[in-house]
Amino acid sequence: MPFLGAHMPAAGGLHLVFERIALVNGQALQLFTRNQRQWAAPEITDAEASAFAAAWKAWELPHVFAHGAYLINPASPETALWNRSRDSLAREFLRCAKLNIRWVVLHPGAHKGQGADSGITRAAACLDAAFEQAGPAARDVGVLLENTAGSGTALGADPEDLGRIIAASRFPNRLGVCWDSCHGFAAGHDPRTQAEWDRAIARLDDSVGLDRLRLIHLNDSKTTLGSRVDRHEHIGQGQIGLPGFTTILHDPRLAHLPMILETPKEKDLKEDIRNLNVLRGLL
Repeated sequence: MPFLGAHMPAAGGLHLVFERIALVNGQALQLFTRNQRQWAAPEITDAEASAFAAAWKAWELPHVFAHGAYLINPASPETALWNRSRDSLAREFLRCAKLNIRWVVLHPGAHKGQGADSGITRAAACLDAAFEQAGPAARDVGVLLENTAGSGTALGADPEDLGRIIAASRFPNRLGVCWDSCHGFAAGHDPRTQAEWDRAIARLDDSVGLDRLRLIHLNDSKTTLGSRVDRHEHIGQGQIGLPGFTTILHDPRLAHLPMILETPKEKDLKEDIRNLNVLRGLL
């Protein structure tokens, strides 16, 4: 069975994400190691790392992922933004290394009108440069490229984009994939019928390889199939609906994977509890 969990806020201290995921009885966890909407990000202190490690040990489960900052655009044709994205990624890798987090989830970026070929080349080069900049201290940290809804000039609406970035990288062993159900649906990949879902999984397998699929984001979609608009909704209350999540949860090819909610929530986490209970009911 898949390991169900949620993205948790780190307000008050990174170590508190484990207290919060335990409150919703989650088995998988995602967090931002620093503010996801700011470039400036201090290093992880020894005290933070120690508290995080102790809380993780008490939680006793291995499935912890970081999500990269939203400002990062590795595919940018603008030199200044590309450089800032590289630097931000390198710092993220070092933070994750200090916290012993193996994978950083990252959107592949937008080519801003320069074409997919250019964007893919620049995205791969940015990842490579960030790996090199972070150096040996972060050698065990990798990136999970996340599929996107494909709005504007964003890469990643098609799994082939992700495969091409991996193929263009000099560090393919440090790259994998995260599949977001809402993004996929908005990009035209429909899990509501088995035949359409099998087609999407076949494309992912052909272009990336299912062995690189390490994480699923479970989000319903406020918008319709193929809308190219990314708007997350609570499980069963959007356009994907319960049939789509039943298909995903019962896919034996995904049964070993952590699956994480990124649905709206308040501080009391009641929405996460409800969404996770809906998913468990489908299982």
